[in-house]
Amino acid sequence: MYSLARPFLFSLDAERAHGLGLSALDLAYRTGTTPLLAARIAPMPSTVFGLTFPNPVGLAAGLDKNGEHIDALFALGFGFVEIGTITPRPQAGNPQPRLFRLPAHNAIINRMGFNNDGAEAVLRRLVARAGGGGIVGVNVGANKDSEDRTADYVKLIETFAPVASYFTVNVSSPNTPGLRNLQQSAALDDLLARVIDTRERVRRNAGDSPVLLKIAPDLSLAELDDVVHVARSRRVDGMIVANTTLARPSTLREENRAKEQGGLSGRPLFRLSTRMVAETYVRVEGAFPLIGVGGIDSGGAALTKIRAGASLIQLYSSLVYKGVGLVDDIKRDLSSTLLRTGRDSLSEIVGADAATITAEDWPVR
Repeated sequence: MYSLARPFLFSLDAERAHGLGLSALDLAYRTGTTPLLAARIAPMPSTVFGLTFPNPVGLAAGLDKNGEHIDALFALGFGFVEIGTITPRPQAGNPQPRLFRLPAHNAIINRMGFNNDGAEAVLRRLVARAGGGGIVGVNVGANKDSEDRTADYVKLIETFAPVASYFTVNVSSPNTPGLRNLQQSAALDDLLARVIDTRERVRRNAGDSPVLLKIAPDLSLAELDDVVHVARSRRVDGMIVANTTLARPSTLREENRAKEQGGLSGRPLFRLSTRMVAETYVRVEGAFPLIGVGGIDSGGAALTKIRAGASLIQLYSSLVYKGVGLVDDIKRDLSSTLLRTGRDSLSEIVGADAATITAEDWPVR
């Protein structure tokens, strides 16, 4: 079905097509249109960050920025859904156009700039679906014009702790000037100290909320050493590896579109993000689990990311090119892998190839 709709959607501006696609998904959910809803595939439960995920395939932040489509997305078969990035105050984001397709490479460049409805509006939606089930992560960030960005993260932890299954502290978007500076050792240590302290302070009334740190794939290995050291010392519950990249691989043929400013995601990010998963995995030494993101567009790619060190994986850009049926395709392939190898759980192969991957030549940028 998606193959029929794709030419029409690709004839539109990417951001408008995004909105129409989500509207169609909501309609399918409300009317029970089965071709768009998840097939029945054997569950692959795993307990990660203290949460039990029905399957390891999640939706990355950015698709449902404002928490408006959570139930429809779960109907596609996702094991978890991450909304956001949310900022304390509503934010329009960067001027349009700010979302660009590179179809020859199954890639996307975005410079959205944390456009969202703000914490108050998103909180109302999450409260309204309280009891709706499913693991819903809340990706949090700072307002562009904030005078104290760390205070923004603290405020969002306080606000969403009663309704968030977990938090993702996003300090790695390339589209808010200066945000990635929060990955530097001293700034990150202060941020995580205050975030974790806030989580502990509200835990009695709000319940437990695992805190994950999402990093950029463009860190040097020395910078990654520092980030992992801080994350371990501050006892975060996990890391998400990785956000979009500012790099532009020389293989990109659509030169004019590739020159657009913003973060690159999709297939060209796969090798770099997978290498960063492996590099992070060996540095973490089992202190906490990882979520692998970046360029996953098949069951084989998901398996590679898991063997690099990811306990869970997330998708976004590949859905634009392959459609929502990709969720079931990946789950089916992962389930078949378990059957074929006689394993009970994917956790048995998490990080199996990490040492090998970190010994390879660095991916060509």
